[in-house]
Amino acid sequence: MPHLKIEYTANLDAHADIGEFCKVLSHTLVTMKDGNGTLVFPLYGTRVLAYPAAQYAVADGEQGRPFVYMNMRVTPGRSDELIKAVGDELLAAAKAYLAPVLERLPLRLTLHIDATPPGYEGKFSS
Repeated sequence: MPHLKIEYTANLDAHADIGEFCKVLSHTLVTMKDGNGTLVFPLYGTRVLAYPAAQYAVADGEQGRPFVYMNMRVTPGRSDELIKAVGDELLAAAKAYLAPVLERLPLRLTLHIDATPPGYEGKFSS
């Protein structure tokens, strides 16, 4: 872990390369260090996945308004301060990548981080 899932309105595809966005966020996650200089997340456990929403509604009904919702799950055990630092850095990377879109469109960008223990976690790698 972490696993970062991105849900976004499909109209954003015309304005940003979401595959590249995933790579930027993945790179941000795997290069983050804590106060001791130790990497926060394992290289091979980090996943960033994006899913466009073809059907969506925003509160005012304006269909041209894109939004991005990011939800990251991490295993428990990291301090609240570290989770906040991770969130701040990840959100800053997202804002920097999407800056050209933010200048042209009223884009809503949200990040939510959950530190939850798995009920079951089976793993296999080849």
